[in-house]
Amino acid sequence: MKYLCLICADLRLMMEHLPEAQAAKHFEEYREFTEEVRRNGQYIGSNRLLPPDAATTIRVRNGKVSVTDGPFAETKEQIGGYYVIEARDLNEAIHIASKIPGARFGCVEIRPIAQDAQTLRALGFAADTAG
Repeated sequence: MKYLCLICADLRLMMEHLPEAQAAKHFEEYREFTEEVRRNGQYIGSNRLLPPDAATTIRVRNGKVSVTDGPFAETKEQIGGYYVIEARDLNEAIHIASKIPGARFGCVEIRPIAQDAQTLRALGFAADTAG
């Protein structure tokens, strides 16, 4: 099963706000973690997100698009990145996500990715390729 791991942290702990040496060490920890999950065949994808001030939020109401600068919600913790992983079950996903470096400073929200036939058809994938 595929899981999305959303890495959340206090804005002050995002890479852009860390001293250069600390950010370099943190990037290295992420490189090592990513290498490990790739080696174990659990890696599907990942990336770091730019800070919330680079976000744009849209809403469509009655056919009209409303655009706002910034994230959906103003909170102390923001999503700073993500991993999509492959795991046998939630317990294995928890084990993998607990090794994400950002979990030590913030939190990681784990969400199963829908792979039911109706969702796959709506997204243009054949249901038999859910893997």
